[in-house]
Amino acid sequence: MPGDFGRTRWKRFACVLAPSMVAAAAVTVSLAQGALAASFFISGQEFKIFARSLTGEGLSLYGMVDTTRSGEHIPVLVTGVERASIKGLCQSLVVPIPLLGPFTLRLTSAEDGTPARAKDLFLDITVLSAGQASLHNVDIGIAAGSLTTGDVNPGDRRSPFFDPNGFAAQSTAATLTDVRATGVAGSAATLDLPGTRLTLKPGTHECF
Repeated sequence: MPGDFGRTRWKRFACVLAPSMVAAAAVTVSLAQGALAASFFISGQEFKIFARSLTGEGLSLYGMVDTTRSGEHIPVLVTGVERASIKGLCQSLVVPIPLLGPFTLRLTSAEDGTPARAKDLFLDITVLSAGQASLHNVDIGIAAGSLTTGDVNPGDRRSPFFDPNGFAAQSTAATLTDVRATGVAGSAATLDLPGTRLTLKPGTHECF
């Protein structure tokens, strides 16, 4: 986050932890900033992510607050995953264009069965769901500053919004299907997207 305020750097724990990882993988494409994503203000626009399936290792969940350049604060659930494999990935963002109306920027990847892969993903989410989520070795209610299986975004540790004694959760691994998430920002150390297709179409054509 710029200075002391900015975006963070992925209800019930099972629902939140799982789909957030998918969103993390997709949104990092639009940011293209890797681990440096925590150093800037967010736009405040929401995007949607869908994935047919996702498997991940090293998961974390904790609360933060993102900030826009205009000073608006947006509460988010930061979710992270150390390693993720995702199939049937779709990310969409509806952009209003003056005089022309809404246009949808849509990215798809890993639709032929070859999974997309990511490392050190972090996503700030506001809404999410998963058709099925299976978590392994779950710790719920751990202090955010004591996460071991999952991790805290390095940029968040310097934020006044990060409470090391606040509520957090972690899991060693997860398997998810039919994942849907809405987020405002994200970052990743690395991201491999096979069969990537990016389109910009007039109208609203979101992933779900």
